[in-house]
Amino acid sequence: MVWVNKWFDPGKEREAATTLIGQGVDVLMQNTDSAAVVQTAQEKGVYAFGWDSDMTSFGPKAHLAASMINWGVYYTARVQAVLDGSWKTDTTWLGLKENGIDLGGFNPELPADVKALVEERKKGIADGSAPIWKGPIKDNTGKEQVAKDAVADDGFLHGVKFYVEGVEGKVPG
Repeated sequence: MVWVNKWFDPGKEREAATTLIGQGVDVLMQNTDSAAVVQTAQEKGVYAFGWDSDMTSFGPKAHLAASMINWGVYYTARVQAVLDGSWKTDTTWLGLKENGIDLGGFNPELPADVKALVEERKKGIADGSAPIWKGPIKDNTGKEQVAKDAVADDGFLHGVKFYVEGVEGKVPG
């Protein structure tokens, strides 16, 4: 895990990707907004996931898929609320069910059964039959964070301050 501490800094994103690749990482995922990670993956011969949008054009061989955010759903609802007088300050948590996020932009080389499995799981996440944060979940020190068969709620997710089992490092304080 490498933190760049910015939403958009292509130079630092590239440096972080290069560092991880140098440590033997062969699939990259970022929570930053430039295409630098996908471009670096393409140049170095590893895989990557796009963030915010389909980034295939920046690394067609490297790009496996993308977490794609649909801000239109949020903005349309907020503007409508202002227009009809119902707007209020609130926390918004949009997911697959609300069409606020999606996983798509699949690499054509991905096997059809993998794509079908992703689509099946997306449906399960959206309808609640396949929750993502279902226990047991341990942090990277071995401490149980979510008990067996328990499902974490949004409050828990907003407060996560640990890495899951298998991730090296410590969340910055």
